[in-house]
Amino acid sequence: MSFRLYDTLKRDKLKFSPSEGNTVRFYVCGPTVYNYAHIGNYRSYIFSDLLRRYFKFKGFQVNEVMNITDVDDKTIRDSKKEGVALKDFTARYEKAFHEDLHSLNIEPAEAYPRATEHISEMVALVQKLLDKGFAYKGDDDSIYYKVREFQDYGKLSHLDLSALKNGASGRVKSDEYGKDEARDFVLWKAYGEDDGEVFWETPLGKGRPGWHLECSAMSVKYLGESFDLHAGGVDLIFPHHENEIAQSEAASGKEFAWHWAHCEHLLVEGRKMSKSAGNFYTLRGVFAKGHSPRSVRWLLLTTHYRSQLNFTFKALEQAENTIKKLDGFVDRVMSSMQKDGASQEIDEAIERASKGFEEALDDDLEISQALPHLFELIRIVNASIDSGNAGGDSLARVLEFLKRADSILGVMQFTRQEFDAEVLALAGKREEARKNKDYAESDRIRDLLKEKGYSIQDTPNGPKLSRVSS
Repeated sequence: MSFRLYDTLKRDKLKFSPSEGNTVRFYVCGPTVYNYAHIGNYRSYIFSDLLRRYFKFKGFQVNEVMNITDVDDKTIRDSKKEGVALKDFTARYEKAFHEDLHSLNIEPAEAYPRATEHISEMVALVQKLLDKGFAYKGDDDSIYYKVREFQDYGKLSHLDLSALKNGASGRVKSDEYGKDEARDFVLWKAYGEDDGEVFWETPLGKGRPGWHLECSAMSVKYLGESFDLHAGGVDLIFPHHENEIAQSEAASGKEFAWHWAHCEHLLVEGRKMSKSAGNFYTLRGVFAKGHSPRSVRWLLLTTHYRSQLNFTFKALEQAENTIKKLDGFVDRVMSSMQKDGASQEIDEAIERASKGFEEALDDDLEISQALPHLFELIRIVNASIDSGNAGGDSLARVLEFLKRADSILGVMQFTRQEFDAEVLALAGKREEARKNKDYAESDRIRDLLKEKGYSIQDTPNGPKLSRVSS
């Protein structure tokens, strides 16, 4: 079955394949590095990681580019507030961003271009738009995009252009004061006192780039004037992605991106996340509450990307329990492979799971439809091991399927857990206390193991010791 992905522009699921050769050229809007990213940001990055991993699963190569916005109003404002040079200020949060990506097992992109290192490309793009009549110098010496000259403006967001008002033009403060029409947006912001030492002397004048300009210039440099896929959150459809299309297509005369994919909003406890509502969480803040990166990844991953995701700490605890069960199952399969032979029931279950799992993901990454196939396989294999009918050859194929599925999911661990003598001794003493019905001592040892980073679960087959997932 071919892979079909919903296209925001065409409002339909379309067959997806690279336009040239076997490589998907893929652009993702990255972070503005002025603070630690929040969990809503990471839903979008988990979505792009799922796309990336599934492209590779389908046999494609990937050339992914994710920009780093290291100059805009927020970075300038907050670096000045701290009295830190912009480059040093943004470097701190860029480093944290990459650490967070690593903690969530998000595969790195092929390139992370910084806006401040591509000013010449941006200036060249603005000059081309000026030459073609799509841009003009405003009364404030900033340069603006002339929206009415681009006939397709609004095609991505399907907006009524007559309803556009001031304030929809992007992240450069007060850009409405020098432009001809409210809907025009800034390309190059003329220097103002608030910018302090942040400016570039260019043929366009002394100033800095507009936010939308950055992505157009950098995507074209690294992926070409037209590329396969542009992805991001739904909050970027307008004005950011709409303005990227206008700039890029006016300059090149070519279609900018052949496919657009957007993931829905993340809610927290059923409400929009905001500091005033008291439900604003950075990823690091969630980790500080004792939740593991793998449980966060699972929670952000397992709701279909075009559905709103309600983040709750109860759901995060459930995700943690699921991760523990997956760990336990992987460990059980690996420890039960000594018996030779095959099991027809398991082999048939693997075939069904593999087919159903891939078919669900082929249909617009329907992960909520894919996972039941994985869990049904787990149920059948556990029952077969319990009955003593699981041959090692079939279990090896189960493990192979799990690794293939996890190349997409990115949450499982395939190293047998080894425990030192002290931990094993404590587990033995706890089991002895339970047999003697000394439940207070049993609970004390369980809590002690927890402090040391281990959990113990009582199962029909005896206690199951495991490390707390990380």
